[in-house]
Amino acid sequence: MDIKGVSNVATTLAEVGTSQAVSIAMLKKANDIQAESATALIEAIPDNKATANLPSHLGRNVNTTA
Repeated sequence: MDIKGVSNVATTLAEVGTSQAVSIAMLKKANDIQAESATALIEAIPDNKATANLPSHLGRNVNTTA
């Protein structure tokens, strides 16, 4: 094997390693963004304090016939 072949293989391996590192970093950033979005959605759910003033018989049955 000549020197050019070895240098080409080394260069290709270095490029693949760099590409994988960038891909992993982008995946981690996307996961962080999704976690922040999920947290914001969960925090946006209103409290259920308004239903505390309702009579106890409301909200227990679901009409499944149409």
